[in-house]
Amino acid sequence: MGAKFRWQQPLGRYIADFYCGESRLVIELDGAVHSNGEQGEYDRIRTKVIDSNGIKVLRFKSEEVEDDLNGVLNKIAEAL
Repeated sequence: MGAKFRWQQPLGRYIADFYCGESRLVIELDGAVHSNGEQGEYDRIRTKVIDSNGIKVLRFKSEEVEDDLNGVLNKIAEAL
């Protein structure tokens, strides 16, 4: 779709896994560490802060990317 993403893009005090400035879209890929309580709470707060700046955040589990890449890509395409 021609969207350009930057990897490890600083957004204030956070760093986005992937960021498309043109669409104001962040893609976060969550590995197993994101399942624990502390990290999960941090991720929720981080998402709210980024979202409050008018940037949409899509989060995908690593397994989702591995098992259903087409589904993940379709969700990203819809968000763009």
